Amino acid sequence: MLNPVGFWSRLGASLLDFIIIGIPLSIISFLLFGHWQESPITSFGNLLYSLIVPVLWTGYTVGKRMLGIRIVKFDGTKLGFGTMLMRVIVAGFVYVVTLGIGLIVSAFMVGLREDKRAIHDFIAGTYVTSNPPVD
Repeated sequence: MLNPVGFWSRLGASLLDFIIIGIPLSIISFLLFGHWQESPITSFGNLLYSLIVPVLWTGYTVGKRMLGIRIVKFDGTKLGFGTMLMRVIVAGFVYVVTLGIGLIVSAFMVGLREDKRAIHDFIAGTYVTSNPPVD
C-alpha cells in the first residue's frame, strides 16, 4: 500500500463530486418533480455514478481526479464492479444499520489510522491513494 490519502482530501473529493454531479442531478430532479427532496433520479444517478465511474476510470471519480487521488484494490488487482458493489452497497447498508455510527467510526479511522482505511475500504479490500495508475 503506497501513499494512502487521509480524511481532508477524501472529504474534499466528495464535496467536489457533490457540487459537480449531485447538484446538477438535484436540479434535473426539481425540474421533473417540482421538489428538492431525494428522488429516484438523484438516488439512481448517484448510485450509478459511484459504482460505474471508478471502474471505468481506474479508480477516479470527478472529484478524486481533480485532487489527484483514486480508489485502488489492496491486492493490486483491477478495480471491478463487485468491488464497488461491496464498497458502496454493502458498506452503505452497514452504515444504515449502525444508524450512522459506522460512518463516524470510518471518518476517525481515515483520520487516525496509519493506513487511512475506512470500514468501506476493509469491506471492499480497497484503499485511496495519491499514486497515479501504472499502465
